[in-house]
Amino acid sequence: MHYANIKKNDVANGTGVRTSLFVSGCRNRCKNCFNPETWDFNYGHEFTRAVEDEIIASLNFSHIAGLTVLGGEPMEPENQLGLLPFIKRVKEELPGKSIWVYTGYTLESDLISPAGRKHTEATIELLKNIDVLVDGLFIEELKDITLKFRGSSNQRIIELKDIEL
Repeated sequence: MHYANIKKNDVANGTGVRTSLFVSGCRNRCKNCFNPETWDFNYGHEFTRAVEDEIIASLNFSHIAGLTVLGGEPMEPENQLGLLPFIKRVKEELPGKSIWVYTGYTLESDLISPAGRKHTEATIELLKNIDVLVDGLFIEELKDITLKFRGSSNQRIIELKDIEL
């Protein structure tokens, strides 16, 4: 797995001050995507244990609320497999930090359902370790700058603890 960027002290992608990891690779190719360079799965840098350690260290401050993973597309099958051990590590080492994930895919039809187009052997376990999922494609025609933590009105902020997985 590759990543495009790590933003420390990010306030735009979830509640509170966060560390945000922008993974590489996306097949959605939304019109007017804010990060089209991340469509390429090989863009940026290799996601290594040293990078994990850097992110864990950045989260280990009382003013940091948690981790946000976006992209690119975290829920592409390749990225799910790469993210699962890392997300579990964050949950284990920093249980008080929340984890947000942004995806262009839809929870019920694309991810949870065994017939979903992005459902893999890692999906359910990954979702069980995520606190908040922001799902749905960014749709330019539904863009709304008044929405918190979303770019278009079709996107949902889902507290995964409220969902039976």
